[in-house]
This record gives sequence, structure tokens and C-alpha cells, in this order.
Amino acid sequence: MKRVFQSLGVSLGLVFATSVALPTVSFAEDINATIVAGHPPVFRWVKHASQTFIPAVNAALEGSGHTITWSEQYGGSLAKVGDELEATEEGLAEIGLVSSVFDPAKLGVQNITYFTPFVSRDVSLVAEWMDDLQTNDPVMKASWERNGLQYLGAATGIDDYLLMTNFPIETIADLKGRKIGAPGPAVNWLKGTGAVGVSGNLTTYYNEIKTGVYDGVIVFASAAVPGKLYEVAPYITKVGFGAQYAGGLAANKDWFDSLDGKVQQALFDAAKVSREAYHADLDASVSKFLEIMQSNGATVTEVDEAFRKEWASGMDNVAKAFTEKLDAAGVDGSAVLKGYMDTMRAAGATPVRDWDKE
Repeated sequence: MKRVFQSLGVSLGLVFATSVALPTVSFAEDINATIVAGHPPVFRWVKHASQTFIPAVNAALEGSGHTITWSEQYGGSLAKVGDELEATEEGLAEIGLVSSVFDPAKLGVQNITYFTPFVSRDVSLVAEWMDDLQTNDPVMKASWERNGLQYLGAATGIDDYLLMTNFPIETIADLKGRKIGAPGPAVNWLKGTGAVGVSGNLTTYYNEIKTGVYDGVIVFASAAVPGKLYEVAPYITKVGFGAQYAGGLAANKDWFDSLDGKVQQALFDAAKVSREAYHADLDASVSKFLEIMQSNGATVTEVDEAFRKEWASGMDNVAKAFTEKLDAAGVDGSAVLKGYMDTMRAAGATPVRDWDKE
């Protein structure tokens, strides 16, 4: 018996030693992920989702045992502009380049920058702080989660908005009776000017100006060039409305929560890389875009500070009206407004109008 137990002990010992010596086997997981955007890749934020975010995720997952097979659905192929949230929430896509500016009913609080024009022209600064607020401000965070989404980052910062028209502007009075297209809440910027604001988006601006639906649009240089808006609206007025936050990358929360922690972290890290690359690209190009439009016959003028103050002071306090509406709906919009304005002032911004202090 002793010899039997000795033999058994030797055998078990060998098995144990062998198991220790062998490397731990991890099974590779291939994840399918559809990413959606209503705008086409000709626009910079979609281009970087494809050329920066996805490669950064793939690079971060190398050697982790996880891979992602991507399906890229842009330009309305799966969801139109403003429908990215619903497509991601419903699981038609795992990740969406969500345009909060076109989904005010569900992401109203995310549009705080559009109700506080004339705050800062520094697009990188606005994007960085808005990315931070989506994660750390409880009201902002809850807004995404209420719609079944996990915010990843990659803030779409929009460079200083311009006024592009088919007529010259010398005074604010020149806008009286003119139909001006603007994205979502930016229509409010026209209140007090005498212009008629019409809600629209980049995919339709060109034809609507060309056919006389609009006399001009509020738009930004980095979108005006690929959209060739200078052909139909050759008068460019730099009013100084300021840089804006228009949304970012968000994932279906159920899908995200089911992922391994390494994959989740890879998505967060890649979103930051994408935001930084997008804004570096944007900052280097805005002046060039204005030059391109001028070389194609556009006339660029910049208003003085008196014009800017006249415009800002002539507006209703759209920020106050906006936050009061949120407060009444049980969302602490007033706290978000104060937090955003305090954050921007602390970062060095000098608002033309302190919307939160009136």
C-alpha cells in the first residue's frame, strides 16, 4: 500500500508540476461593434472616429486576447443626423457619434454651450472641459444613462461659429427680415437681431441657400469648406459666437457593461486620443479654411467688440430660459449653467455676457 500511495503521490506531483509549468490559456474574444454617424466622413469628427478612434482601440487591445470587428455606418446609412442616439440606445449600433445638438429633447443639458454664446473661442478648451463634465457632473452623466448610453468621450468641439450670407452685413440692422439657418439651439442666437431663425443642419444648408429657403447660415469654417457653402453664401462675418460642444462618442450601456474591463478602458483611452487628434487637426486648419474660402471668392470681415456686445446684449437671456425649463422638468439646469460658466472663467475665458449672473 505504501508503494501505491508513493506512486500516486509521484503521479499527482507530476500533474501539479506540469500544470504549473504550462502557461495559462486565455481564449480570444472577438467582439462585433457597429459605429454609427449621421454625417459623412467628409466631416472631420467622423473622419477621426474612423481614422483615429478605431485604430487606437485596436492598438490598445493587441495582446489582450480581445479583438473588435468593426462595421462603420456613416452618412445616414444606418441613422440620420440626430438619430444616432436612438440607433445606439436600441442596439442597432454599439457605438454612436451622438450629436447632442440635434437631440435637445433627450440631451438638452448637454447643449449648455449653445445657450451661452460669446463665452470662449478656444475650441480645445471648451471640448476638454465639456468631456470632463460629461463624466464628473452628476446631471450631465445622468442624462446619458437615462437614455441607455455610456459616454466614452471624444468631444466634438466646434470652432468659432461664423455668419455666412448671400448679402453683406455692416450692421445688425442688415439682418432684419432675413431667413438664417442654424443648428438646433443656435437659432436662439438670432433673437433680438430681427432675423428669422430656421433650424437646419450641414447636410441641407447648401441647397437651401441656393434655392432661397435661407439667406444665410450660422456655421463654422471647418464645415463650410467641405460643404462648399462659400459658393452660395460668399459673405463671411466673424461675429465671435464662440466655440461649442456638439456631442461625442457614446456606447450602448448594456453592451458596454458586458465588456471585459480591458476593453472598456481601451474605449475610454481611444476616445481621449481621438479628441486630442481631432482638435489638433482642427486648430491647425481653421485659418487655412478661411483662406481657402477667400481664394474662392468669399469676402471675410470681422466685427468689432462694440458690434459683438450689441448683439449679445440685445439677445434674450436664452441661458436663463433654458435652465429654468430644465429646472421645471426636475433637471438641475441652473447648477449646470453655473458650473459651466465658473469652469470656463476659471480656465481663462472672458465671456461677453455672464449669462449665469443675471
